[in-house]
Amino acid sequence: MRPDILNPLFAEISALKGIGPTLAKPLERLGLARAVDVAFHLPTSWIDRKRVSELDMADAGRVISIELTPIEYKATGSARAPFRVNATDAHGNYVSLVYFGRNSGWARKLLPLHEKRFISGKLESYGQELQIIHPDYVLSPDEAGDVPEREPVYGLSEGLTNNRLRHLAEQAVERAPDLPEWIEPSVLAQKRWPVWREALAAAHAEPGNAQARERLAYDEIFAGQLALMLVRATARRRRGVPVQGDGHLRAMVKLPFEPTSAQHRANQEIAGDMAQGQPMLRLLQGDVGAGKTVVALMALLNAVEAGMQGAMLAPTEILARQHFATLQKMLAGVPVNLAILTGRDKGKVRESTLMGLADGSIDILVGTHAIFQEAVTYKNLALAVIDEQHRFGVAQRMMLTDKAERTPHLLAMTATPIPRTLTLTYYGEMDVSRLDEMPPGRQPIETRVISAERLPEIADALGRHMAGGGQAYWVCPLVEESEKTDLAAAEARAEALKMRFGDAVGLVHGRMKGAEKDAVMDRFQRGETKVLVATTVIEVGVDVPNATLMIIEGADRFGLAQLHQLRGRVGRGDKKSVCLLLRGNALSETARARLALLRETNDGFRIAEEDLRLRGAGEVLGTRQSGEAQFRLATPEQIDALVSIARDDARLLVDRDGGLGSPRGEAARICLYLFERDAAVGLLRSG
Repeated sequence: MRPDILNPLFAEISALKGIGPTLAKPLERLGLARAVDVAFHLPTSWIDRKRVSELDMADAGRVISIELTPIEYKATGSARAPFRVNATDAHGNYVSLVYFGRNSGWARKLLPLHEKRFISGKLESYGQELQIIHPDYVLSPDEAGDVPEREPVYGLSEGLTNNRLRHLAEQAVERAPDLPEWIEPSVLAQKRWPVWREALAAAHAEPGNAQARERLAYDEIFAGQLALMLVRATARRRRGVPVQGDGHLRAMVKLPFEPTSAQHRANQEIAGDMAQGQPMLRLLQGDVGAGKTVVALMALLNAVEAGMQGAMLAPTEILARQHFATLQKMLAGVPVNLAILTGRDKGKVRESTLMGLADGSIDILVGTHAIFQEAVTYKNLALAVIDEQHRFGVAQRMMLTDKAERTPHLLAMTATPIPRTLTLTYYGEMDVSRLDEMPPGRQPIETRVISAERLPEIADALGRHMAGGGQAYWVCPLVEESEKTDLAAAEARAEALKMRFGDAVGLVHGRMKGAEKDAVMDRFQRGETKVLVATTVIEVGVDVPNATLMIIEGADRFGLAQLHQLRGRVGRGDKKSVCLLLRGNALSETARARLALLRETNDGFRIAEEDLRLRGAGEVLGTRQSGEAQFRLATPEQIDALVSIARDDARLLVDRDGGLGSPRGEAARICLYLFERDAAVGLLRSG
């Protein structure tokens, strides 16, 4: 249970003053649902407001705060012309306060003639005159103290002003309690960091305060490292089941290619872990097409050879069914009973599967999250394989492993190549196997960068590709048109392509319901749809062999890892696959370098390291879209610099300082709850 001292900070956002229905939606879009969310929504920059008593042309281009007296309204007959309020300072110097649009009535009310007002805004020169366009603040002189000399600037959403969010942040920080210190004293002394609450207040009041920001980043990283350490320690203390098959089933599997040395190495590492009395916790990383499924199958057969059961969990219905079909093909002629269980399975089919799991007649189960529901029981579950692991949190992983009397071995897989720093940071409780080779015969994907101006030529090439029996993906990053971007929307692109290719065009995007999305993908897999227009929700691992062409619009707006992941979904095998990256005309140096690297390499791990440098951890892991807990305070640079220190600090707490039961441990427990890594506390208790 969360410590009482944190309750004010974790109150719903409605507890803050000034929150009404109007603000609810923009706050929701920013993910600000509680006071703590606002407190952790740190400024991105700041504005220095220079307080002056006299207007000066030398201050043009700066934001100033000054007391002025409106003396004259100047309006024209045109609704498009600006409305000007001429004003003077205490020395008689003139400035125009300019409002565009139909704001004259509002401006007259805000700035009554001959009454002093405290004004803050950007001073600009207009010929030989000075002006302030749409002042940020217009207040009575006795309210001048409400305008900070250094104002934090926050990430905003439409309908939310910076001033409003600043006041909400001030309230949220006021709710933050003084907390006991969880950082090891020598680290604190070396870094000279302020205490936690001071750091939080300073990060909002003085956004350029690097010490305060680094302290907060460290706390978040430390909570993550401690949580992972506790999870690992708990798992290691649990009694597992040594699993050592005799290899007879694995020898019967006929693969279409010789396994790579990376696959052999991963097989040996996994078999070695499974032979131990402690439960395996291993992460298998590899690009799309690197052969993770084959490695997973060998681990599952190892369990079956030892007279036990295995389960494979996929994040979506369509991926679960594809895994089932792939394993069925690989297991042809092998005496193994394979079954599938998803939310779609009902009635007698579901009952039969549940009975087979309970009596042990089903050897391997493939499914979605339905496989760890309460009604599902296994006779002897020895291994759980989780695909696309970044979509599942620690708690979900442990729900599956709780399905056995003794903790089963756990193999997590991801097709997202993860930089070593992030592997340690996000998956520090796991051992890691990397598939850094492609099976023989896999053709590299040819990648070309083309200007979006050549769309008509690309559409012609798409037509020729379809006429030759090929299928294609057409990827757009948006669902509907936005005035704020020039990227083509998926819906608009699908309509344009349908005008030319008719019913051969399908559309899938993130706002569709699961069953509807599955149906569209299913038609594409069966070849009924020739072109799939999609946002970035194309399922990882969905295999459409004839879809050997992918066109990605607005490629210069994507991250490297995201583009690499999309590219990896092009049909693989002996056929040549092509990925066309459509870009805008004016490319930044960063975008140019990013696209050049994609043309140069298909190495996902190299791409991931570069993407971490350019884009940040959440983009590399896909966690911004998936809902997995992410770092809100720590930047990639801070993670890289501080993770080793935080890991050592957490290890000292666990090994030397008595763990969570010690005085520092009690403070660290609060830290875990503060950063919502408290699942580790529950696991520690149950372990």
